[in-house]
Amino acid sequence: MSGRRPPVAGAARPPATLTPPVPPRAHSNAGHVRATVVFLILMILLSGFVYPYVVTGIAQVIAPGTANGSLLKDPNGTVIGSSLIAQNLSAPYLFWARPSQTDYNTTLGIATDPGPTDPALGELLNETIAYMKVYGNFSVNATLPFWLVAPSASSVDPDLTPEAVLVQVPRVAEANNLSVATVLNLVNAHITNPVLPFLGVAYVNVLELDLALIALTGR
Repeated sequence: MSGRRPPVAGAARPPATLTPPVPPRAHSNAGHVRATVVFLILMILLSGFVYPYVVTGIAQVIAPGTANGSLLKDPNGTVIGSSLIAQNLSAPYLFWARPSQTDYNTTLGIATDPGPTDPALGELLNETIAYMKVYGNFSVNATLPFWLVAPSASSVDPDLTPEAVLVQVPRVAEANNLSVATVLNLVNAHITNPVLPFLGVAYVNVLELDLALIALTGR
């Protein structure tokens, strides 16, 4: 029989020794620099490479023509421009676009557009109207729409209101030896109406219209 005394019921046990928590290791300056560099590299890869390639790939699938610059080709398949940029078309047998203060050069740009009282606007209007008189508008006493003689805000807008295109129909028809009805049908086929009547106005892309005219006449 052992000489150890049995534990007394209800006696308090001695408190256990608690190990103090180890404080987290402080980050060094080198660690902060390394984390910053890694984050910067990841952001450059994501925003500079991954995101552009993903967006470009989606655009090529959904709207490849728009993604590639809305390029237009002549009947021979040669790229002649973009449907978003007007060109200096002054031949009598073609429809003319709005005048440009930059000669339709997209690399120039202008500081501000001329206002209604700006002498520069008056000079440009008179020059455009005089040009139409010299080279023949074939529209006796026709009222020239403002869109036909005034530049756009960008000076490279290829669109015109139907009124500004229809006033040119007699000249284009005579220069191409076509009937007025034939040219009218061509113009009407190229009128783009707004999705909703109160949102925007109807317009005609002059460059696309001229391409269709060239295809029709074989010039």
